[in-house]
Amino acid sequence: MESRPVRAGRNVNRKLVVAVTGAASAVGRALVARLVRQDAVREVIAVDRERGDAGGVTWRVIDLTDPALVTRLTGADAVIHVAVDLNVTDDVPARSHHNVRSTQTVLTAAAAAGVRHAVVMSSAMVYGAVEDNPVPLDEDAQLRAPADGGLISDLLEVEALCARSPRSHPGMAVTVVRPATLVGAGIDTVLTRHFEAPRLLVVKGGTPTWQFCHVDDLAAALEAAVVGRLAGPLAVASPGHLEQATVEAITGLSRVELSSSFTFGTAGRLHRLGVTRASVSELHYVTHPWVVATTRLDAAGWRAEYSNELALQALMEYASGRHALVARRIGRRGATATIGAAGATVAILGTAVVIRKARKRKRG
Repeated sequence: MESRPVRAGRNVNRKLVVAVTGAASAVGRALVARLVRQDAVREVIAVDRERGDAGGVTWRVIDLTDPALVTRLTGADAVIHVAVDLNVTDDVPARSHHNVRSTQTVLTAAAAAGVRHAVVMSSAMVYGAVEDNPVPLDEDAQLRAPADGGLISDLLEVEALCARSPRSHPGMAVTVVRPATLVGAGIDTVLTRHFEAPRLLVVKGGTPTWQFCHVDDLAAALEAAVVGRLAGPLAVASPGHLEQATVEAITGLSRVELSSSFTFGTAGRLHRLGVTRASVSELHYVTHPWVVATTRLDAAGWRAEYSNELALQALMEYASGRHALVARRIGRRGATATIGAAGATVAILGTAVVIRKARKRKRG
């Protein structure tokens, strides 16, 4: 998405009225808590399909896909749309409908309401996890993620809507914000569930490079984008990245190293059978690099409070006591049973263990 300058309003010194769509979500709550303390903001309008627990704001409850949203955004100078859902779900079509339609509705309604600046949360996943990616990726790098019919497709469509919006609504600037692997309370993605497995899956020949973004740092970045009227795209992440060995040392988890053909072939079969929600494309994000540079935010004075090490530690604390195999969460006893019993295999790690045990029995 091409970077465009954000046009300031008639009076740049006037305090802002900021609407947050998705204010009841994990990101929304963290963002609203910052905005109500922000001297440059006069009023925060919290918009969501259900009322959240944030105080000091004006709550306006509505389905974010309802065109009547324009009435809830009236009076806002800026809108921050954080209702893009990255979490694992049993209903992928419903998530896709919500992500794409809510973004489309928010952008259209905001323009109709006279909003001057829209900030939309996306994800750094749109850059794609590709073997030859430079480390780090420039914020203006080509979006190489393949449309997979799932979350990646949602994000690419959200990006396309944002790219078209300045032409459709020339009076409103749009800034896209792309966090790295998001962590924090309420965040439950395929990538966070990778660290709930009993062991870490590593693909032979892969070069996993881990970079995280804590919810609190994302909230600070969104605040900076709207208050500073920053042009995008803006990548948000802890500085630098972690190599796989460092991740294993911090988490205390050992690795299971499998061949690329086995990993992606098995993932594809399990996904088609509905056993696991993780698509093959999503597995690339734990195999190849997609580290981003936060150049524009750094230039604006934003700094991440969480290092990658601290963000990973926070993730492990949040995931403590839960286990998942390729994004299917199971209990402690279930994890042991799944790995040890062929009839209960639900994921790649379990499949690999079963196959290995079968081969040993055959040789015996």
